[in-house]
Amino acid sequence: MSEVEDQKPFSGINVFDATQGVAGPHCAMLLAQHGANVIKVEPLEGDWGRTLGKLYGDQCAHSVAFNRGKRSLALDLKNPQGLAVAHKLAYGADIVLESFRPGVMARFGLDYASVSQHRADSVYLSVSGFGQSGPYNKLPVTDSVIQAFSGLMSINRDEQGSPQRIGMIAIDVMTGLYAYQAVASAMLKRFRFGTGQYIDCSLMQSAAAFQAAKIMEHHLEGGEPMVLYMPIGTMKTKDGHINITAMRERHYVSLCEALGLEELIEDPRFDNRDKRVERADELMPIIRAEFPKRTTAEWAEVLTAAGVMNAPVANYSDYMADAHVQAVDSLVTTTHAHMGAIPTANIPGVTPVIDGSPLALAPHLGQHSNAILAEAGYSEAEIRALVDAGAVGVAA
Repeated sequence: MSEVEDQKPFSGINVFDATQGVAGPHCAMLLAQHGANVIKVEPLEGDWGRTLGKLYGDQCAHSVAFNRGKRSLALDLKNPQGLAVAHKLAYGADIVLESFRPGVMARFGLDYASVSQHRADSVYLSVSGFGQSGPYNKLPVTDSVIQAFSGLMSINRDEQGSPQRIGMIAIDVMTGLYAYQAVASAMLKRFRFGTGQYIDCSLMQSAAAFQAAKIMEHHLEGGEPMVLYMPIGTMKTKDGHINITAMRERHYVSLCEALGLEELIEDPRFDNRDKRVERADELMPIIRAEFPKRTTAEWAEVLTAAGVMNAPVANYSDYMADAHVQAVDSLVTTTHAHMGAIPTANIPGVTPVIDGSPLALAPHLGQHSNAILAEAGYSEAEIRALVDAGAVGVAA
């Protein structure tokens, strides 16, 4: 291990990662990127997160994005020999992560009560849909279910007013972020005071935390929160769409000037923010009518020169090709055995990964089973016996 790697904040910390999907694996991936030795313990058929989308061998884009830097141990927890391996690894780990239904880990003797008996300072995270208690704690959950349940869809509507889901697994991803900050804080507490901690992190609560201000607004303003500013929105141009934001009075003045609508600046219907918000149904059609007259690129140039905040509505190809994105190394190209060269987003606050390094790669199913068991003290003969007994799986 290099001196730089040795100085990563979680260098030397062992993580037993029994999570699947995205939320828990995202948390564990962040721990790995910060130096932790993360053992991804997955069933012999693999983490179901490996099947989220088009398959490339035994992986997909989601499994690669959220499992980089880990090592995979394929283990059958229903096999007594496999469960014994899990006990040995989990009972000695600094951090244990799991995402089973409430009560499942207790049946395996891998719950916090069992783990903490062997290591009192263990930091233990449970990720679930609705949490470990309450009337909904056993209900199955997907990201879109929580988007609907949490109110997020109610503020994301199409032009006809129908609630829409965000077209990605946003709640899972943000739950992984909340889980990571909770685990990192618990580890800091352990370093300072020597105490372990149990963390109950649910998709439901993460979605609520993410929307904290909107929930407050909804309550305080009778379900009809005031628009923050106006004009704001996505405008249809001659060849696409552009988003504009006129946050302050000077932005509104500049926007009117750029659009050739100077008469709106002192129009008594729209001459302050509150009036513009109240009369948005009158103002916005006037604003929108100007945008089809030019292309998106033309409007972006005009608005930027006028000091009006804007951004053409881009797709991911546009983002990857953008000069600024490339100049600040927002993405790095890494090489995958089955995917070829793939763009990988650098993580804020983390040293950019280097193509081919362990932190750039996500493990194949059971890729490190032999090495992990050998490190845990199992002999070659014992490892072969575990594989022959169907307790452990190894990569083909």
